[in-house]
Amino acid sequence: MPKELESGSHESPDDPASTAQTLELLCHLDNSAQGNVACVVWEPMGDGKKVISLADSHILLWDLQPSSSQAVLASSAALEGRGQLKFTAGRWSPHHNCTQVATASDTTLRGWDTRSMSQIYCIENAHGQLVRDLDFNPNKQYYLASCGDDCKVKFWDTRNVTEPVKTLEEHSHWVWSVRYNHSHDQLVLTGSSDSRVILSNMVSISSEPFGHLVDEDDVSDPEEHHAEKSKEPLQDNVIATYEEHEDSVYAVDWASADPWLFASLSYDGRLVINRVPRALKYHILL
Repeated sequence: MPKELESGSHESPDDPASTAQTLELLCHLDNSAQGNVACVVWEPMGDGKKVISLADSHILLWDLQPSSSQAVLASSAALEGRGQLKFTAGRWSPHHNCTQVATASDTTLRGWDTRSMSQIYCIENAHGQLVRDLDFNPNKQYYLASCGDDCKVKFWDTRNVTEPVKTLEEHSHWVWSVRYNHSHDQLVLTGSSDSRVILSNMVSISSEPFGHLVDEDDVSDPEEHHAEKSKEPLQDNVIATYEEHEDSVYAVDWASADPWLFASLSYDGRLVINRVPRALKYHILL
């Protein structure tokens, strides 16, 4: 991006007084030999020089060279099986030193080790129909969420993939997008072609299923301490359903700078920005 538009600058790109800026092309991924690109994902940590692309049945790991306009293909792997297998979605895990990537193809989820480009787990028939999207829990290294055309959102522990840990069935049509909150992993957003965005509280499978744990030294009243210790796990529930869209919601995402702000985008080009309800925000914080 032009330096004038980088974070911290006060100039608005919408300001009529500002001059038009052109983006600088850093490098090009030559996927043409492998087919159509389904998605491209950046390495979550590190210096931003590694990218994974999914092209038809190929998973490709690229090194971005600052001195060259062409990315270097470091390694690759391909789906094996009957029929024309194609990737539909992928996410790079922020855990395990960024060595794991999860992919979706048809109804199957797969995990890959980027060091050897070998498969590390496979969840066949993860959904009854096509899997549309995936996301990793930012705080629990083995937890993965998926959604698809069976109208369901499923949560998986990749160490034991025989059954999902939890299933949500709140949508009435295909679920296109699922996203964990970057800071508070009990907050999960989903968007669907039923034109709704649903914010769910998946606290039972979050990193804080009992709420904030209280240190014994911080509690002066023994009865209050007993009440804290005997807490039951909090209940999962739908926090809110947002119906501002009049068409299929294809994407939802959380703001990178504000953990309580999120956006959704629908087929008709409508972008809606919402906030987590204030009462829930203070319940989580306090």
